[in-house]
Amino acid sequence: MESGVHTTKEKALSLNLNESIYGSLAEIGAGQEVASNFFKAGGASGTIAKTMSAYDMEFSDAIYGATERYVCEEKLMKMIEKEYGLLSVRLTKRAENSKFFAFANTIETINFKKTNQGHGWLGVRFQLEPNAPYNDIIIHVVLKDPETIWQQEVLGKIGVNLIYACFNHHTNADRMMVSIVDNISEGRVEIDYFKVSGPSFKNIDNRLMSLKLVKYGLTHAAMFDKRGNNQQPSTFLYKKNICVLRGYFRPVTVVSEDMIESAITQFKLDPTLDHEKLLITTELTLNDLTHDGKVDEQDFLDRVELLNSLDHNVLISNYSEHYKLAAYLYQFTKGKRMSFVVGTENLRKMFDESYYQNLQGGLLESFSRLFGSNVKLLIYPTLYQGKIETSINFTPPKHLEHLYLYLKENNFIEDIVTAKRDIQHIQTIEVLQKIKSQDMSWEENVPPKVAELIKEHGMFGYQSK
Repeated sequence: MESGVHTTKEKALSLNLNESIYGSLAEIGAGQEVASNFFKAGGASGTIAKTMSAYDMEFSDAIYGATERYVCEEKLMKMIEKEYGLLSVRLTKRAENSKFFAFANTIETINFKKTNQGHGWLGVRFQLEPNAPYNDIIIHVVLKDPETIWQQEVLGKIGVNLIYACFNHHTNADRMMVSIVDNISEGRVEIDYFKVSGPSFKNIDNRLMSLKLVKYGLTHAAMFDKRGNNQQPSTFLYKKNICVLRGYFRPVTVVSEDMIESAITQFKLDPTLDHEKLLITTELTLNDLTHDGKVDEQDFLDRVELLNSLDHNVLISNYSEHYKLAAYLYQFTKGKRMSFVVGTENLRKMFDESYYQNLQGGLLESFSRLFGSNVKLLIYPTLYQGKIETSINFTPPKHLEHLYLYLKENNFIEDIVTAKRDIQHIQTIEVLQKIKSQDMSWEENVPPKVAELIKEHGMFGYQSK
């Protein structure tokens, strides 16, 4: 059942009847439905100064300027900047009493042969008071419907919801985000990028908004780069060889850092891989961020701050299983190599059949999905029962030994040969306990930058003496 406080028509009409809200709508590509909703609602002359529709690529380039790709954030920003600029220049008298806005979208819907993924960029630049500085909200959507007309219908609703949220939910970022899918059935659309900027959003951390996209089920994964900037996954990961380290990172230890550095070295030993196309990312799952059913936002930001300080990208997902994460990434890597850096403790869990009871094919199905995505497991030596354990002396359940040997002999599983062998005794949970108990030996167990930030910001319960 479709949900929402107000219907799409009610939202459009509410905006149309607000005499202080006035602006332009520009749509290029296959969307073309947002402005239509305002006209159908009635009273559009009170809100719409101009609509622009361009389908031909040469026309849109002539109007807004050429970009490398047609459906991208760069094109969207060119559209928003031009349309908002025209409002400011041409409607100087009206500016005294109007809150201007410029909405734009650039969209690719599913094609006739259904060989592509429908998606698009949408954004609004808007004022909350006449002559006030502007704010921006930019989103990227993935369209899931199997028919073009259904995708267009969804886009029309999203556009109205987005403009309505700007003027009615700007003081509540969470409500602003989730209201974008009002009146849209679950599973029809994903929002995998959400960014706000401007004076009205000066206290909002866009990294938290990425987390909330996953938290509220608007997408399965979101990410940002080593500088903490939100990134749209399909663009950021496109045709990259990806190396992933999953972990708690509470805090980042010298072991975590060695896992990444030694994995990079190992990755580069493969002469068949393009090193220029290598992307390293850390990954946090929503489960690892949740305590007593709640996500501690400051704890999340602390972990991200540490990872960014070490120049690491961060992926947030709700995929607990490796095979699900691999399938998600595979749609962007387009067959390029993926590597997961794991210790033998995680390898042991991967060979535990109890984790796959929800799959009809059990462990075999999970492995076919995982390794069928061109995945290699890079095994980091781990302290187990007082001894260093690698893929060589790792012992799977007896009835799975031949499967394990098959994966080993066919190079789906290999050891990280350059890993340090004198730090495996360091356990993240023990380092965390040392920080909380003011045992200063914890500083020896983390990279210098991490120690500095923990002390500077009082992370993880640290208190200066």
